[in-house]
Parts: sequence; structure tokens; C-alpha cells
Amino acid sequence: MDDSDRIETSPLTDNQNSSCASATSPESAYDLILKRKSSTCDDSTDSTALLEQSVLADEDLVASVVDIDPGVERSICQKLDWRLLPALSIMYLFNSLDKSNLGNAKTDGLDVDLGFTANEYNLLLSVFYIPYVLFALPLTLLGKRYGVTRILPALMFGFGLMSVISSACQSWASLMVVRWFLGMFESAFFPLVIYYLTTFYRRGELARRLAVFYAASNVASAFSGLLAFGVFQIRNSLLAGWRWLFIIEGTCTIFAAIGAAFLLPRDVSSARFLTAKERELATIRIQRDSSAVVNERLNVREALKIFRHPISWGWLMLEVCLGVPLQSVTLFLPQIVERLGYSTITTNLFTVAPNVTGAIALLILAFASDRYRLRFAFIAIAFALPVMGFITYLSIGDVAAHLHEAYFACFLMTAGTAAPSVLLSTWFSNNIPSEGQRAALTGVGVPLANLMGIVSSNIFREQDKPQYVLGLVVTAGFGAVGAIVSVLMGTWMRFDNNRREKKQNTWLAGQVATMALGQGPAHPGFRWFL
Repeated sequence: MDDSDRIETSPLTDNQNSSCASATSPESAYDLILKRKSSTCDDSTDSTALLEQSVLADEDLVASVVDIDPGVERSICQKLDWRLLPALSIMYLFNSLDKSNLGNAKTDGLDVDLGFTANEYNLLLSVFYIPYVLFALPLTLLGKRYGVTRILPALMFGFGLMSVISSACQSWASLMVVRWFLGMFESAFFPLVIYYLTTFYRRGELARRLAVFYAASNVASAFSGLLAFGVFQIRNSLLAGWRWLFIIEGTCTIFAAIGAAFLLPRDVSSARFLTAKERELATIRIQRDSSAVVNERLNVREALKIFRHPISWGWLMLEVCLGVPLQSVTLFLPQIVERLGYSTITTNLFTVAPNVTGAIALLILAFASDRYRLRFAFIAIAFALPVMGFITYLSIGDVAAHLHEAYFACFLMTAGTAAPSVLLSTWFSNNIPSEGQRAALTGVGVPLANLMGIVSSNIFREQDKPQYVLGLVVTAGFGAVGAIVSVLMGTWMRFDNNRREKKQNTWLAGQVATMALGQGPAHPGFRWFL
């Protein structure tokens, strides 16, 4: 955590009654701050005296947070990092392996062994996303209601089991059924992890933590190629190499799920690896600069009110735009690299370096975003990188004659596909202090991005290989729209913040606690986290 992290005021919520706040009225607290800053407060009036009394508890809370020893705060974050991030990253690594190993299996003849015809492979990819979208929101809210640390390991056990069962499939139809249940079990995994981390870290600390976690996806893609490379060396076995791939990855996932059930703390107040004082300070940190109500009880009706805000639909539009490049690279990078003319084994090996590069680019962009406390600009940069990669690859007519340029384009493709997802999730989480509303928007936004896998799986068609012109053009188009929309949204937010500052002639960053801004943009003290 950087000592320079500044607590800013920029939540978005309709939850106007903070149950764990004092008797303070958010509007009164805000009005008093304005009066004090402008020296217009009339101490002779009884109403003002009562107003000062009403906000005293909140001001004490603000002071207690501001006065937290930076060394103690660093220690809290470091302990959280060492317990949460390795466990969640390993979990997500196996999540990514089980979701994307179909492409590796296809390079070893899965489609031939099961007798696929026409576009059955594309349909197999597409069916995954139907339950992924249908079950994401209810399972995410279920995790909020009964505890993330109960639901996450259960979901992980489920998709690990589905991976193992995939190895026993003898037909396209049977694998289709397994892929349906795989999509159901994986649907709420990423939304729940995003929500879970927002209950432990302040807004200015979140992007780099999510990036470390999400980098596991890129590492998984790289590791998937290495693992496939190794497994496909198995000779003289009764089982095909792709069946062993499903067995090994699924079994490891199941064991990891069992371990996660014992490692993850329910929340900061019950984290036994923190001292009693650290747990208290960690809870205050979140209430001051993340959640209006820490461990807020789920109210589904209130949670769904987040979709009344027009800006929420802008964020969902960005989820759609990032989903196509992300899924195109995840699902079809082996096929894109295969066009370079390498053998099956070498193709899987050559997917490793681009995926590692994607993980490194993700970390750089996320750390920079936290460092400068800016989201939209880095989201636009992340969108632009794969656009350049797809256009470059598309513009190379004879790939065999320009192998180095074509392979370099693969690095550009992976460099920016993961970062928009992390930064966008961080961006809207930074502006929503209601834990229920945060879970609801995440539960819709993340699967919506993954739903775009239906688009990706149907634009990279068998009849278009090896050039895949349609897939490359459509993917680049979605990325370009995402870059433009993110810039427009960020510019409007900056304009709105400036308008509010000029109207009030004051800067309130750090002055109004998260819990005191229950009206979202309707509150005069609201500021967008850009």
C-alpha cells in the first residue's frame, strides 16, 4: 500500500440508511463541513449547536481513520495480501484452466475422437456461456447472503468435478451437457472474488490486488500450454492425451477447493491472522473508504436499485466491449498461433510467452492506475493494445513470410485483453459503497463480458481458417468502441466533478466518510472516482 493513498469521496449508492453509522444525518454532516470551511457557521443558533452534536461521532470516526499509523496500515495490508492473494490466485488459475482447456484439447484431436462435424466445436464453446449468465447473479447474491468463503469453494469443487467428468465423455452430446454444468459452477466465481476483495481493501488499493489475482488467468493460459505440451508427450496409454489433461487439471482443482475452504477468512472482523486491534482498524478502513455498511445484510430489492443509475449501463456497455477481445484471445490464441505453421506440440508451447506478457502488462497498468488514482485512461490504453495487435495480424497477408511480425502481433493481443476487466471492475466498485449493490452489478457485469464468448466462438469459424478475417475485424471493432466509450465516460465524470467543485467552491475529498453519502450522485458531496 502506498502512503500517498488519499481517501476520496466518490461512491454510488441508493442506500440512504446506514445501519452501522451513528445517528448522524449524511446531509447534516456535509452541510456542517461546508459551513465550517466557509466560516459561516452561526454558533449562536440552537439548531447549529444541535447539528454539531449530531455529527460529532462521525467526525471522531474520520479523525480515528486519518490518524491510523501508516506503518500499522501497511502491516494490515501485507497480512491480508499474504493470506488472500496467493489462495485466490491459485483458485482462479484452476478456474481458468478448467474453462479454457478445450482449445488445448482440440489441438490433440478431441474433435476427431468424438466425431465433431461442421461447427459443433463452436457450439460447444457457446453453450458454456448460457448458464454462465443465467446463474451468475443469483449465485453471487447467494454468496453475499451466506458468505463468500462457503460458496466459492463449493463452486470450485463443482467445476473441478466437471473437468474430470469431461475426460469420460464419448460423444459431442455428452460433452455438451458437461459444459453446461461447467458454465453454471463457474458463473459466480469471478464476481464473488471481486466483491470479496472490496470488503478487505480501500478503493485506492484495489486495482493492483485484483491485478495480482487476475494475472493468474494469464499464467493459467501460459501454464495450460506448458501442461498440454507435457501431457501430450504421454505415449502407449489407453487414454488419449486430451483425456489425461482433463483428469489432471480437474483433480488438482478439487484438492485446491478443499484447501481454500479452510484458508479464506469470512471478513476482516473475523480474520484470525490479524490482532484484535488490527481487525478493528481494518474494519474502520473499509467503512471510511469502501463500504457504507461493513458486512451489510443483503436486501435484494435495494441491491437491484443500482441498475436505476444510467452510469451503470455505461459500465455494462464496457463489459460487452471488453468481453469479445478477452474471449477471442482466451479461446482462439492456440489457433491463431497455429497459423504460423508449427506442429501441435510447438503451437501450445508458443502460446506461453504471449500469455506471460499479458500478465506483466496487466500488473503494470493496474499498479499505475492505483499510483495515479485514475481508471478510465488506463482502461482506454488497455483496450487500444489488442486493437493494434488484431489489426497488425490482419494486415499481414503472408504470415509464413512474416513470422516475427505475426508473432509480435500475438503479444499485442494478449497485452491488453485482461487489464480492462480488472480496471473496469475496480472502477465501478470504487463508486459503489453499498456491498449489496456492488455484488449485484458485479454479478451482472462480469458474466456479461463472458457472454461475449458466444460472439467470439462464432466469428472464428472453421470455414474462415487460417486467416480468420471476420473474427479479427469484429474483435478489433469491439476493442475500439471500448476505448472510445471509456474516454467519453471518464471525460464526463471529470466535467461533473469540476461542475460540483465550482458550484460549491470547495474540495471535500477525505472530509465526508463513505457512510455519509447515501444518496450517491444526488448528494452534493459526491465526487466520481475517475
